[in-house]
Amino acid sequence: MGYWRYHTSQHPSKESTLKVKPSSRRSKLVVAVDGAGVANHVGNAALVELADTLGLTRALSKGMAPGRRRRSAHDPGAVLRDVIVTIADGGDCLADLGVLREQPDLFGRVASLPTAWRVIEAIKPEQLKILREARRRAREQAWAKQAAPERITLDFDATLVTAHSEKEGAAGNFKGGFGFHPLVCYLDESGEALAGILRPGNAGANTAADHVAVLEQALAQLPEPAWGRDILVRTDSGGATHDFVNALRELEIHFSIGFDLTVPVREAILATPEGAWVQAITQAGEEREGAAVCELKNLDLGAWPPGTRAICRRERPHPGAQLTFTDHQGFRFQVFITDQEDSDLAQLEARHRAHARVEDRIRCGKETGLRNFPFRQDGEARFWEPKKVRYRLLHVAGRVVHSGRRVILRLQRSWRWTLLLAASFRRLRALSATT
Repeated sequence: MGYWRYHTSQHPSKESTLKVKPSSRRSKLVVAVDGAGVANHVGNAALVELADTLGLTRALSKGMAPGRRRRSAHDPGAVLRDVIVTIADGGDCLADLGVLREQPDLFGRVASLPTAWRVIEAIKPEQLKILREARRRAREQAWAKQAAPERITLDFDATLVTAHSEKEGAAGNFKGGFGFHPLVCYLDESGEALAGILRPGNAGANTAADHVAVLEQALAQLPEPAWGRDILVRTDSGGATHDFVNALRELEIHFSIGFDLTVPVREAILATPEGAWVQAITQAGEEREGAAVCELKNLDLGAWPPGTRAICRRERPHPGAQLTFTDHQGFRFQVFITDQEDSDLAQLEARHRAHARVEDRIRCGKETGLRNFPFRQDGEARFWEPKKVRYRLLHVAGRVVHSGRRVILRLQRSWRWTLLLAASFRRLRALSATT
């Protein structure tokens, strides 16, 4: 039995109990095709407005202007903007532009598939620099509107992307698969991809020239205020090459780079006295149980830039983990080199360990185009991953109402995240008023 409590009309201060028998029956659903004024994926309108407000659309239009055939055609900058929004929405091919195209009241005139294809095809290698500059300018506008991070940490990593067909540039990789091995750089504080290069599957993980090329592109994406602050580059052992580290030193950029457990490194670990180890900490600054950190002061680092230090972390493996011959006394060891001068070893190690977040960035990247290579302060949504953003904000339905010359979008009152989406539109309008 279910129970409902209600107030009687005669005695509103007294409660009565009514027994209600639950029913497993639901109302019969009637499907009709005569609806009007209903819009889908309305959260994408916020992305379109954001691109316009930050000047990304305008900059893309300027960069693509030399290849524009006729003025009456679709603005190529707007076409590229719509493609970007489609990818954010979950699309993985140009045909998915239809989600926006079929809703002109919300998204305006959206290019047809052939038109969009021609715009993509018109992008020449010499225009890539111009398009990158468009991204930088949009980021500069965002930073000027209080979106600038407090610190600058650049995370580098490579990932394997499988190709299921003979795509140009694909090749076999070290795991026996076939596809690409792109190298990417993310700004850790915001989670955004700054730069990346597409490489064949057989490209090396420690190719210094590739790391330097991505570094140059990533730095070019940073607005000018970033150059007055300390910048830290983090990589796994793939970045532990002299050419890359020397390039960082020349640019006065600090580094924190994974280091292989070679024989000299293992000997230095075993020669470190027990009293040199200090308690490791978590990202929240709390003690990390079963983990400790030390500096390998007896390791010869003369071949690296002056001031280079080697930091080692030891930790008990999780239950069930298989130990290797390098796991002395049941400990797992990890080493990285850095030129940071901080005397707090635990803080240095915790900051380096945060490089693991780049795996999450890459996973999100594969959810927004990286997997198939198709042609933020937002409160609680700021750190949502793509799938959550899509299903809670971007894919929301609404009703489009015309009132005079205005188009009004009415969001569902009972949707839990309606106020958050509405607040996003308000913030965009506020940005527009001050831009």
